[in-house]
Formats: sequence, structure tokens, C-alpha cells
Amino acid sequence: MTTELRLQVESRMHAAGLKLTPQRFAVLDYLIRNHIHPTADQITARLNNRFPRASRATIYNTLHALCEAGLVRELYVDGAVARYDALIETHHHFVCRACGTLEDVQPAAVRAVPRCNLDEGYCVESYQLVMRGVCASCKQSENRSKNLS
Repeated sequence: MTTELRLQVESRMHAAGLKLTPQRFAVLDYLIRNHIHPTADQITARLNNRFPRASRATIYNTLHALCEAGLVRELYVDGAVARYDALIETHHHFVCRACGTLEDVQPAAVRAVPRCNLDEGYCVESYQLVMRGVCASCKQSENRSKNLS
């Protein structure tokens, strides 16, 4: 984590009233460096190499605190287990049906979103698109398989 990013995280944690703990920094650092949208169990397994005392409960509590503070976003795609994302700015996601990879998609990559007619009284505050298909790597593998047949 860069010094600038560390100072930003410290400032946001302080503003949210969060205690600055090594586990919180470790979780945030992992999420920022790895854009794989891991589950809590994946984070626990990875961080236990550095923090053997970081129990599963500690990681879950840390993730909950970071989500509440607005530093991490919890994602549920297709009713699966929660996955976590440190990119909290507005963005969308792409899910590969072949390998299950969940990737960020910047808003500029999405043209216009069709307007929807909601019943009177609804007020949309935010939205997130989840696109599904085949990632470039899996598509390339599919094409190779077809060419060999």
C-alpha cells in the first residue's frame, strides 16, 4: 500500500470512528491489490499467512466494519456468497459464465442505460449493472477447442 493510499485509508477510518488495526489494513491492502472480488473465506485463507491469529470471525467483523464505513463494498451475484470490492466508486461488473470471474466494468464502457418506468413514488438512488457472458480468456479457449475438433 502506498503512503498516499495508507494516509487516505487512515483518514477515512478515523472519520468513520474505526480503530486502526493491522487486520483492517491487511484486509484493505489485499482487496486493493487483488481485484478478484474474493469471498471472506478466500481473504481469511490468504491473510492467515501473514496474521495467523486473524480468525475467521476477525475477518468477517473487519469486513463488516469496513463496509459500514464505506471503505469496502459487499457484492452478491446470482445469490452466491458475498464477495468484497475495495473499489467503492460507481462501477459495474461482468461475470464469466465459464470460469466465474467477476471483473470491474467502468461506467464509461457502458453506453446508455435504458430508462425504466417505475411505479409512482419510487426514487432510484443508485444502480449497478451485472453483465454476464464469456471472458476473453475463456472465449479464446472455446475457439481453440472448436478449431481442434
